[in-house]
Amino acid sequence: MLPRALTVVLLTAILVGLGCSSPESRDLAIEGLTGKLVLTGSSTIAPLALEIGQRFEAENPHVRVDVQTGGSSRGIADTRNGTADIGMASRALAADEQDLLSFAIARDGVSLIVHRDNPVRELSDQQVVAIYTGTITNWKDLGGDDAPITVVHKAEGRATLEVFLGYLGLDGREVQPSVVIGDNEQGVKTVAGNRNAIGYVSIGTAEADAATGVPIRLLGLGGIEATSANVAAGSFPMARALNLITREKPSGLSTAFLKFARSESVHDLVEAHFFVPIQD
Repeated sequence: MLPRALTVVLLTAILVGLGCSSPESRDLAIEGLTGKLVLTGSSTIAPLALEIGQRFEAENPHVRVDVQTGGSSRGIADTRNGTADIGMASRALAADEQDLLSFAIARDGVSLIVHRDNPVRELSDQQVVAIYTGTITNWKDLGGDDAPITVVHKAEGRATLEVFLGYLGLDGREVQPSVVIGDNEQGVKTVAGNRNAIGYVSIGTAEADAATGVPIRLLGLGGIEATSANVAAGSFPMARALNLITREKPSGLSTAFLKFARSESVHDLVEAHFFVPIQD
């Protein structure tokens, strides 16, 4: 048994130590938040997930969050085989993916984009189908300049592609692309650099880039403007949830991160990326 004087000294040291620790450190000690999380997948979600991860790390200094892109299909595959702790998918799970669990962190839309100098302001669904299947190949047939249309299309495995095809009822084999691109930023850069190009990307990405002066314009659908406000209102037709995916019921560090990523603590980050926060 310790001498009384030594016991008092030890208790005093412990109390002083607790008093000097930050709330985050005390939470860390209680919840055991330590380790590394690997997230892979959607290029639409990745920039937001990176910032959420950085804020999560700041509050939990013994945690590291590694975010990698590669498309929604990669995120789902990596989650299923255990390469990733959490996948990122900017679409709903397919019928053959129902063994996985999905947690929405935001909502976004998919918008057609053209160069800012293109005089065409809006296209019907039928006109978009005609452009992407090669039936219409010149902007003059749509009220624009006499110039060939450069059709920018997404590569296989990209959720934005699946949302686009699904909305228009297109089979990917029907599409006649001029250029095949990967992530949203590559799509934006391609259209911004070609006055005669048309592509489709995340509304959040397109709005953010247009706001900084990138020479693109978002095209409406069905008379509805392509804006995050209309996605929030539920009126924009080509919209989707942005999801984090797990292989099984999350626990420990994964649970804490998912709870944080769906909380009001990150709504400012969601909105800064022109996405719509999830309201639980």
